[in-house]
Order: sequence, then C-alpha cells, then structure tokens
Amino acid sequence: MSRRIQITFDAHDPKALSTFWRDALGYVHPAPPGVDLPEGADPLAAWDDFLARIGVPEDQRNSRSAIEDPDGRGPRVFFQQVPEGKTAKNRVHLDVRAAPGLLGEERMAALEAECTRLEALGAKRVHRQNPTPPLEAGHIVMTDPEGNEFCLD
Repeated sequence: MSRRIQITFDAHDPKALSTFWRDALGYVHPAPPGVDLPEGADPLAAWDDFLARIGVPEDQRNSRSAIEDPDGRGPRVFFQQVPEGKTAKNRVHLDVRAAPGLLGEERMAALEAECTRLEALGAKRVHRQNPTPPLEAGHIVMTDPEGNEFCLD
C-alpha cells in the first residue's frame, strides 16, 4: 500500500515562500477550516481574518503556510517558520518537471522559458546542464527565494 506524503520546508517567511512555490507549481493556498471561499477570493486574506478571529497574535500569523495541488494528485507542501538560516546544500530537493516528453533543443528551450518565468518570481539560476545522451537529458539548477535548491527537469 502506498503512502501519501507532505513535503515540508523550513522558512523565514512561510507566506512569501509558499506563494513562490504556489506559483511555481500551479498549486493553491487552501481555505481556512470551515471557511467557504467565494470564487476569486484571496485565501491568504481569509487566513489573516481567520487567525485574527481565533485570537492568534499578529506576530505569529506568518509562522506556517501550506499549498495544495488543486487536482488532488500531488503532495501537500507545508512551510514552517524557523529562526535559523539555511547553512548547507539541501539533502533533498524538488525536481520540477517543466519539459515532460521533450528532448534536445526543444526540451532546453522549454526549461529556459520556465527558468525565466521563475526568475521573475524570485528564483535564481545556478547552473545549466546541457544534454549528454544517452543518460543526461539536460536540466537547470535553481534556488528559490530562500536559497533552497531545485531543478527544472
């Protein structure tokens, strides 16, 4: 029997980092418990209202955040605030499948386009690995706004 997983990021700014990954992955911020959001409503504003209503002090309202796959297939991603900074290379990182089924220059052009989109959201490009068949199809190494490494694959 397979297990469902949640991916957890330590973060200085959970709301900002979850917003980056929401936009990078095409995920959504879920509504607070028991809240039905009208079409087009901002779930982060709803969370701010919810947390104020239940008495969470303002300085603790950005201590966690989460995003979910709107299709319910991918894992939930949770962001928790931690005081310490990132000090070393990730031991685990995400591979974002930005060019499924593509090869060669077509693949690399798709990866470059996604790289440009993510840089506009705050990511940084680290390295491009060109294709070296038969084992390497090519990828781009990037970091998110808090320095977590990931690959466009």
